[in-house]
This record gives sequence, C-alpha cells and structure tokens, in this order.
Amino acid sequence: MRVIVADDAVLFREGMARILAEEGFDVMAQARNSAELVGLVCRYAPDVVITDLRMPPGFADEGIEAAAEIRSFAPQVGLMLLSQYVEVHHALRLMEEFDGAVGYLLKDRVSDLGAFAVDVRRVAGGEVVMDAEFVSRLVGRRREHDPLAELTDREREVLSLMAQGLTNAALSEELVLSPKTIEGYVRSVFTKLGLEQSERGHRRVQAVLRFLRWQ
Repeated sequence: MRVIVADDAVLFREGMARILAEEGFDVMAQARNSAELVGLVCRYAPDVVITDLRMPPGFADEGIEAAAEIRSFAPQVGLMLLSQYVEVHHALRLMEEFDGAVGYLLKDRVSDLGAFAVDVRRVAGGEVVMDAEFVSRLVGRRREHDPLAELTDREREVLSLMAQGLTNAALSEELVLSPKTIEGYVRSVFTKLGLEQSERGHRRVQAVLRFLRWQ
C-alpha cells in the first residue's frame, strides 16, 4: 500500500515513515507543509495520505484544507489526519464534509503500531476512523433536550462504537453478540432517529453525526 506522510516536524515525520515501512507500507514521499503535500499526491497517486492537522504557515487547519483539496481531484485517496489534541469541530467537519475514507486520530495512537496500521488500512479501504478519545469526550457531555433519549443503553453503546468507525462485524466481536442481533440494534437506532433508507442517504453516517452533535 502506497503512503505519503506530511508533518512539519522532521523527527516525527521520519519516525512515522520508518514505522510504516516496518508495517509493510510503501512510503512514496514525505511533505513538510500542505502545499508540498498536494503536489506530491499529484505526482505519486498514493493509496492513503497521513498528515498532521496543523502545519505551516499558520498551524491552524492546513492539514484539513489540504485533505479537502486532495479529495477534490483524487477522491480515491484515503485521508488520515493526526492531531496533538482532540478538537471536536475539526473532527465533525471531517465527518460532515468527507464521504468516507477518512480518519482522525491523536498522535499518541501511533505508539500502538499494530492498531495504527490497521486504522490506516481501514481508511484506505473507505472506512471512517475516529479516535476513541474524541468519541468518549462527546459521550460525557449532556444536553437538556436529548434527541437520542429514546435509545436504550445498549443502542446508545452500539451508536457510540459506530462513531468510532466499527462495522457491524466489528460490533459483533466487540460486544460478543451475534451478527443478527447487531443488525437488529442498528435498525432500531435508525428507526428511533427517524432515518429512512434512501438511494442518496447514508443512514450510518447520518446517525453518527446526530450522535456526535447531541452528546
């Protein structure tokens, strides 16, 4: 799997490249800033890009802006964004504006090489991967008028894990429940949230977005 790494910190960037190589990835190139990253994607056509969220010159949201530009001309490229801190508004933007094949992880997650490699491959395969810390922070927040109040504790747990990017198969393994039971919970979540199936709608993404906004 072909990868491009982008980060302004040379030590982190080089370390990331070495880790990925050890996990079987083909690191095509490295970028120091968002403009360089976009140019390298045009040149090498990677399977996935791993980029810091904050990069020169402004150290704001250059990584996301570069990801949006890449998605506009290379929609097949997976986009994994890394951040030093959990920033809810950035994570929500990724969920809302990017149609799959995107991830948002804390840099600390890189220390678990096996899990990180799995997450990168999931993003390259079209899945959405969100850091568990991001989800847990939202779960800890409450609002007086909760549109998710009709969900049972188990349904809320299923939706919380869906927000981390788990598929039905992964939910079945995580919760030690049969695939049929998981399908029932997922359908119930969709029904209670009023999400009807349509050709254009992605109920799973819509359910997760509603969960993230109102937790």
